[in-house]
Amino acid sequence: MKLRWRAGACLLLCGLLAWFLADAGEVRAATAAGLALCGRSVIPALFPFMAASTMLVSLGFGEWASPRLVGLMNLYRLPGPAGSALLLGLVGGYPIGARTAAELYKKGLLTASEAERLLGFCNNSNPVFLISVLGGGVFGSPRAGMYLWLIHVLSALLTGFFFRGTEKPTERQCLPRVSPCQPASLPAAFVEGVKTACGNMVFVCGFIIFFYVLASPLARSGGALGTGLVGSLELFSLTPLLAADRMSFILASACAGWGGASVLCQTAAVLEGSGLRLWNCLLGNIIQGLLSAVLAAIVSGWVF
Repeated sequence: MKLRWRAGACLLLCGLLAWFLADAGEVRAATAAGLALCGRSVIPALFPFMAASTMLVSLGFGEWASPRLVGLMNLYRLPGPAGSALLLGLVGGYPIGARTAAELYKKGLLTASEAERLLGFCNNSNPVFLISVLGGGVFGSPRAGMYLWLIHVLSALLTGFFFRGTEKPTERQCLPRVSPCQPASLPAAFVEGVKTACGNMVFVCGFIIFFYVLASPLARSGGALGTGLVGSLELFSLTPLLAADRMSFILASACAGWGGASVLCQTAAVLEGSGLRLWNCLLGNIIQGLLSAVLAAIVSGWVF
C-alpha cells in the first residue's frame, strides 16, 4: 500500500513538473506575484506577531496566563496555559497558535493529548487580514472586516467544544520530564524570538508562493467554483477574486475558517519534530470553516 501511494505521488509530481516546464512563463509570473504578495502583505502581517509570540512563551507567558485563563480553558477541559496559544492564535494568525501549542508542549505545560486537542481550535486567521485586507480592501468597509473577525473568533470558540475530551485538566508548572521550568532572560528571549520567526517565515512564504502558483490556473478560470477552489488552496490568493457582495462575504468567512491547504502545510512545518499529530488541525479547520459559513450567512443581511 505504501509503495502504491509513493508511486501515485511520484506520478502526480511528474505531471506537475511537466506543467511547470510547458507553461514556464506563466509559472514565473505567478511565482513573482507570490513573492510580491509575501513582501507586501504576508511578512508585514505575520513576522512581528511570530517574533513577539515566541518571546512571550520564552519569558513565561504560559505560566503567567494559566491562572487568568483557567476559567475559559476549563470549558474545554484544558489547563490555563493552553489559553495563551488560543489568545496568540486569535491575535497573531496562522500558524502562530499551532506553534505556541507546540512550544507549550515542549516546555511541559501541556500533555501530548491536551496539545493535540488544543490544535483543533487555536490556529486562526490574522485579524489584520480579516479587518484590513478583506474588510477594507475587498468589501470597502472595516465594519465588514470586523464582522468577519468576530465570526472567526466565535467559530473558533465553538469548534473547541468538539475537542473537549473527557478528562479534567490538571494544572502544572512543569511536567516531570521537564526540569526545571525556568523563563529565559529578556535578551535570550529576544534573540530566540527573532531567529525562530525568521525561520518560520521562510517556511510560511515558501508554502504561500508554491500554492499561489498552483492556484493561478484556477484563478484564471473565474466563476464561483474557481474562486472557491482557490480559497481552499491558499487564502491570500483569494482576495483579488472576491466581489463586494453577500456571497463573497460568506465565501471569505468560510475560507478564513478553513485556512486552506497552504495553512495545513505551514502548520505541519511548525509542528515538525514536536511529536504532535496534524489530524486535529485538519478536522478543526473543516468544522470551523462550516461554522463560519453558517454564521456569515446569518449576519450577512446586516452587513450588505
